[in-house]
Amino acid sequence: MIVSPLMTVMVDAVRKAARGLKRDFGEIENLQVSRKGPGDFVSAADRKAEATLREALMKARPGYGLVMEESGVIEGQDKTHTWHVDPLDGTTNFLHGVPHFCISVGLEREGTIVAAVIYEPIKDELYIAERGKGAFLNNKRLRVAGRQDLADSLALYGSPYLGRGSHPRLLKELAAVMAVTGGVRQTGSAALDLAAVACGRADLYWERDIQTWDMAAGLLLVREAGGFASSADGGADPMTARSVACGNEVLQRELVAILRKVGA
Repeated sequence: MIVSPLMTVMVDAVRKAARGLKRDFGEIENLQVSRKGPGDFVSAADRKAEATLREALMKARPGYGLVMEESGVIEGQDKTHTWHVDPLDGTTNFLHGVPHFCISVGLEREGTIVAAVIYEPIKDELYIAERGKGAFLNNKRLRVAGRQDLADSLALYGSPYLGRGSHPRLLKELAAVMAVTGGVRQTGSAALDLAAVACGRADLYWERDIQTWDMAAGLLLVREAGGFASSADGGADPMTARSVACGNEVLQRELVAILRKVGA
């Protein structure tokens, strides 16, 4: 495991927020839920978890800025550091009683993600990474899967909310990927999809119209586990492009080629 003051701050904040999420998940029918937009929900649990994370991170690193799903951008005095925080990735799963969701926190320093924590509270799975120090799931060092043939691979994908992104384009991409891979799945959590690639449970993942708080931590996990990540069209910076395609070196390159061909 990685032992550092920064990782201690991040893990403590995430575990504190997770306690509230687990309580609320146990009483899902009592949650107060409001509509943010078509197909995109925000729960009382989501807001409480974000408030907990914001308080803990600002107390430990008071000058850092934040980019948060519910609160938006919070400028800090230290312009070189920004937290990217998703207090509940997999909200729709959570609200439907599906136990597949997580908290995701990534720290950006001068344009580069340098630290990451993703915590799946139901399974008690803690993913952590620091730039140059590797990626870990609980006490186990992570490596991406070594498969070299698309026909043997499992691919994960994310779909856009209603009114956001292009469903017709996704359907074309799905058809193309399904034709050459061993299987395709949608889980409903971008951060956990990235974590799945990092630990070898899946070989590939792609998604468009994705926010920085969804992928900041997961991108570092994948890269520190020996994987490759780009935008869905092969660009170097998924955070700027708001899209991602990742996997090991061979399969990620082939996935990008498929996605480019669909969009041509």
